[in-house]
Amino acid sequence: MYHHKNKCIRTNRKIQVGHVAEEKSLQVVHEYSVEEIRIVEDDKGNEWDPYSWEDQAPISSGTEKLRETEVEVEVDMKKDADVEGPSSVSAVEESEEENFLRSPICCVMGHVDAGKTKLLDCIRGTNVQKGEAGGITQQIGATYLPAENIQERIKELKAADDKHMKVPGLLLIDTPGHEPFTKLRSRGSGLCDIAVLVVDIMDGLKPQTIESLNLLKSRNTEFIVALNKVDRLNGWKPCPNAPIIKAMKQQSQDVKNEFNMRVVQIVTQFKEQGINTKLNVNENKRMRETYSIVPISAKSGEDIPDLLSLMVYWTQKSMTEKLTYSNEVQCTVLEVKYVEGLGTTIDVILVNGVLRRGDQIVVCGNHGTPIVTRIQSLLTPEPMKELRVKGKYQHHSEIRATQAIKITSPQGFEHAIAGTALYVVGPDDDLEEVKEAAMEDMMKSVLVNNNKNGSSSTAGDGGVCAQASTLSSLEAMLEFLKAQEVNIPVRGIGIGPIQKKDVRKASVMLEKKILAFDVKVTPEAQKLADELGVKIFVGDIIHEVIKAYMQNLKEEKEKELAAVDEEAVFPCVLKILPNCVFNKKDPIIVGVKVLQGIVKVGTPLCIPQRDFVVIGRIESIENNHKRVDMANKGKEVCIKIVGTNPNQQQVMFGRHFNIEDELVSHISIG
Repeated sequence: MYHHKNKCIRTNRKIQVGHVAEEKSLQVVHEYSVEEIRIVEDDKGNEWDPYSWEDQAPISSGTEKLRETEVEVEVDMKKDADVEGPSSVSAVEESEEENFLRSPICCVMGHVDAGKTKLLDCIRGTNVQKGEAGGITQQIGATYLPAENIQERIKELKAADDKHMKVPGLLLIDTPGHEPFTKLRSRGSGLCDIAVLVVDIMDGLKPQTIESLNLLKSRNTEFIVALNKVDRLNGWKPCPNAPIIKAMKQQSQDVKNEFNMRVVQIVTQFKEQGINTKLNVNENKRMRETYSIVPISAKSGEDIPDLLSLMVYWTQKSMTEKLTYSNEVQCTVLEVKYVEGLGTTIDVILVNGVLRRGDQIVVCGNHGTPIVTRIQSLLTPEPMKELRVKGKYQHHSEIRATQAIKITSPQGFEHAIAGTALYVVGPDDDLEEVKEAAMEDMMKSVLVNNNKNGSSSTAGDGGVCAQASTLSSLEAMLEFLKAQEVNIPVRGIGIGPIQKKDVRKASVMLEKKILAFDVKVTPEAQKLADELGVKIFVGDIIHEVIKAYMQNLKEEKEKELAAVDEEAVFPCVLKILPNCVFNKKDPIIVGVKVLQGIVKVGTPLCIPQRDFVVIGRIESIENNHKRVDMANKGKEVCIKIVGTNPNQQQVMFGRHFNIEDELVSHISIG
């Protein structure tokens, strides 16, 4: 139990270690809410301002400890009744378990010009941003920070002395913030264990910030808000690499006031997006409920050590299971690029497992055919250097996760697809099964991303199959199909020529239609499509394919309406005209006047005055000796009525009805 004169909050949690279940009951000191920027009162009624910064004990996960704070920890350990095993875990066993943690992957996201690359430059001590067009990141870059480098950066923090770094390092991924690079941001966020959302303190939340926030929310990814550019506050005095609390002590009251005002605005903007945030002036014990804001300057380095400390210690504290190392290879292609002297290479993120030179690998191909090749070289930049930056590469015979790697092969990777998985073919693996699994995973990924971005294809069995020659063509096609003016649901996708398997897949769908852009249909597939009733719309231009599909859809709807019209009974009331009975029995031919409604061919007629006896169905209508399909109110026409049930007694004019009886359309109910 932690005691403090201002506030105490009790939290309970259960931690499972090996065969032991421990229950710890803790009291957390100084747990301020999102309102921590407001004045707080202690039990004596004295006001305590977290941002007056003077003569107070700052509280931070990576700064200074509380002064004159009595801390009493009450830990009750008990054996879980449902768990068998030893009652304690030795220090040696704990040490061995720690060695099996992999490095966390951290994705740096945010709006263009928020300072993402500048932040990484500050951490690495490099200047990658100057080498980018307009200072805007246009590729995904990855940097590996070894544990010793991180410990060197945070060694000045007193809190770091009390914490043991269990992870071997930290892998940072820099993503583009400009609007056209949505897919790259999505690809980067899909890889990360934790994210840093960089927000410009002067601008607040911008469109790409909100888009990045939504990506993280959709993937349930925890993140830290790096509130950048505090050095732009009017009158700011730089304090390189200092914790923000120490830096604030050097600032004037005007600077503090502006800082508080802008923080309130940004906290409010996050609330509007459904996110609770709080300044990281003390260790955030509720990170899953309230996200930490770390004020930093990527230019002068304020609070960068605290940010690094929070990234490392939070991941190893709350993501132990996720970060536990696995021997099964988990690897994703980050970028495909040409490098002079190396040819077309792939940059990958190895999340788990080991890659070795000479391994046979399978990578998804852009033309619907997987790429099967062997690893020729495993290259990494020097520690604290970025994978995108040209320079000397380190060659490896094998690399263990987690790491960003550049891979070369004898065949090259011209048609490899970024964002897809890389598979290693083991000695007991079937190559064909691995190839099929690779392409299926890629197709599922594309379809899921399309659905998340607004496709209407998730409901029921409706939707068409979309097929294109390349992945880029398929993505363009999907974007067009989900446009508001088109809005064609997509149920299945494929790359390459249409084969029998594609037809079979479409045959079990509700619409049984394939939209094929810039691909050929094999004769066997066309024959099977004819047998199974699958329609294939082929064209070299997307608009032509869509036009043909829409025309077919229109024709089918017209046929359906026509069929409905034939079965539908329109209400009408007819009067038999004098001297116009031309045949008294089946078929009855009489002249009538339409008193009400519309009379149409196929309308069944009955006589209400005779207990609604059905006399038959109109087979034909003539007007001035010309056949017509219908007659409106007031028209005088000749109708031919045929019996509807040969097993029943024939109805005759003069016996079952006469000229005084009105003929009415017979509408059955149910």
